[in-house]
Amino acid sequence: MSDPLRVLLLGASGLVGRCVLEQAVGRSEVRLVGLSRREVALPPGSLMEVHLAPVEGWAQEIAAIAPDHVICALGTTIRKQGGDAAAFASVDRDQVLDVARMAKNAGARGFVAVSSVGADPSAKALYMRTKGEMEAGLGRCGFSRIDLLRPGLLRGERTGDMRVLERIAALGAPLADLMLQGERRKYRSIRAADVAAAALQAVREKAPGRFVQEHDQIMRLSARWNSG
Repeated sequence: MSDPLRVLLLGASGLVGRCVLEQAVGRSEVRLVGLSRREVALPPGSLMEVHLAPVEGWAQEIAAIAPDHVICALGTTIRKQGGDAAAFASVDRDQVLDVARMAKNAGARGFVAVSSVGADPSAKALYMRTKGEMEAGLGRCGFSRIDLLRPGLLRGERTGDMRVLERIAALGAPLADLMLQGERRKYRSIRAADVAAAALQAVREKAPGRFVQEHDQIMRLSARWNSG
């Protein structure tokens, strides 16, 4: 039996990150190592090791962790950044790319990033443009394999308060999804648990290259992880 893959998890306190922790419980294929600025609540049965450090100390921590792969679920919202576009981009683009470079220097071979459907560095919308710039930057980091997970609306229990429009969108998502067919299927909503399972399966995939994983591809990866 091969040794488990050592996987660095960033963003463990967020919706997708928490689901990654839950999906990894009882699985021996991966050994999660978290890196966070604050304490992370672990689900029952989780064996994840967590390194706590300010962002300024992450390079040293990542070098010590020496991950084989990275799952990065870092992200914020413009609202949380007080409407400051530069502050938003500093997390969703710059911090992700900083982590990627640190991990590559520490020997990581693969990087899985939670991005967004519609990500495009040429997009007019700040959110989509920032995600697209992040994706483009990852392509220059030199990883053997990059998986860009592009989910639509994420469904799941959030720890913070959801805005009214987000609640309405989540409630209406199952019906709206039925109307999204063909090329528009990529815009369907998706459970955060499925995105998390797809991220874990992606680190197990051996083919090198850059892989854009939208709704249907995410669901296929998730099914493979859940099938063991």
